[in-house]
Amino acid sequence: MNDLVLKPGGASLADWRAIYRGATPVLDPACRGKIAVSAEAVARIVARGEPVYGINTGFGKLASVRIPAGDLETLQRNIVLSHAAGVGEPMPVPVARLMMALKMASLAQGASGVRQEVIDLLQAMLAADVVPVVPCQGSVGASGDLAPLSHMTAVLIGVGECFTPHGRVPAAVAFVSHGLEPVTLGAKEGLALLNGTQFSTAYALAALFDAETLYQSALVAGALSTDAARGSDAPFDPRIHLLRRHRGQIETADALRALMAGSAIRESHRVGDERVQDPYCLRCQPQVMGAALDVLRKAADTLETEANGVTDNPLIFPGGDHGDDTALSGGNFHAEPVAFAADMIALAVCEIGSLSERRIAMLVDPALSGMPAFLTPKPGLNSGFMIPQVTAAALVSENKQKAYPASVDSIPTSANQEDHVSMAAHGARRLLGMVENASSVIGIEVLAAAQGCDFHAPLASSPPLEAVRYLVRAEVPHLDDDRHFHPDMEKAIALVRTRALIEAASAVALPALSGDPA
Repeated sequence: MNDLVLKPGGASLADWRAIYRGATPVLDPACRGKIAVSAEAVARIVARGEPVYGINTGFGKLASVRIPAGDLETLQRNIVLSHAAGVGEPMPVPVARLMMALKMASLAQGASGVRQEVIDLLQAMLAADVVPVVPCQGSVGASGDLAPLSHMTAVLIGVGECFTPHGRVPAAVAFVSHGLEPVTLGAKEGLALLNGTQFSTAYALAALFDAETLYQSALVAGALSTDAARGSDAPFDPRIHLLRRHRGQIETADALRALMAGSAIRESHRVGDERVQDPYCLRCQPQVMGAALDVLRKAADTLETEANGVTDNPLIFPGGDHGDDTALSGGNFHAEPVAFAADMIALAVCEIGSLSERRIAMLVDPALSGMPAFLTPKPGLNSGFMIPQVTAAALVSENKQKAYPASVDSIPTSANQEDHVSMAAHGARRLLGMVENASSVIGIEVLAAAQGCDFHAPLASSPPLEAVRYLVRAEVPHLDDDRHFHPDMEKAIALVRTRALIEAASAVALPALSGDPA
């Protein structure tokens, strides 16, 4: 992908989405002046000789220990190495790249006292696709994401491992092969790099962008299921939703109505259908999916703000000609906003998958759908969609267990100095797995809905939904007799995760997180 000019403090949600999907961030040159002024302020504070937390003292519970000027570089190196204490699997490379970009943008706002050369190294690593290997467990989301950001920072000083285009290698080897030079961290720089919410925010943003794809795919699948069940589009009438006034509900109903417009299947059942009302999984899609969209948008607003903030500690406020440079200790590293946003995303993802599973269950039940049991022409001899529905149920229940709010938990750390923590890291890190689970449920639903629509031949669905059905049938043929089901499911799930399902229905503008294209 092309380079993306990143404006520290003013990046859009679309910018962060593009970086997550592969764009290379290049800092706006206009920020260089603020970076220099901030670094010069730290140098003046050091020269004054007064004890200032994070610059010439110990850290956390050891803040009262004064460090001599000759040991300040060692102090910064020590904090990086000692805090690189994470465990678990490495962060996915796209999420780690996003974390690096978030840290780069935060430092470039001139409130962290970090020199330009340190920030330039982060940018050069991103350009060369040299990404630190960062264990994903070990942060409680307060005092910053200390352990994971320390693993990132260790690579900057030549310690640890990197993912590169040529594989996973030691940092020193990666730097030599890509013409990079490790840095020697000066006063405040190590702490500035490992302090902050960028790990939690990167995971939450990544999940948010994938949840947007999930939501839009679920709308398409839900419309196709409604047609397969010969459901009514009357519940999507705009007059209903305007009375309730929720933006997400109104936009979701509009999209569902547009997806079904012109369906011959729907038209064939307008007269003579004895059913008065459809099950909630069809009828209440605007209410449930619209509420999920509103929650995702609220989370997006929080995370966009967080991504543009400065969250390390202490923060540097240069005094300029007056000489009253100030380092203020506060708590911007506490990731409670990210924890709340992550919990909101978890709830929305859980409900999107739950509603989809109910539609699958409805389609395979002949008493509700009016179609052959388990969507097979020869039930009994064949099991059809019996067990894929069970798989969907299992995935939904797994997501329910994972959706318990992380933000209500806390555990004291650092000898009780850090006595309330956000758990944002865990709350954000669980989300990608939840989205994967729900995406698999949507993939199963798409197969079931396409199978259901097949039973209505020669009647066709709407043009957008027929385009979706054509896409599905190009990958997975109609199920006449039982066959190895797993490959079919994998192909359908891939259509969800790659946005192919959304693109097939692109004649209809689907609601998104913001006005930016998804």
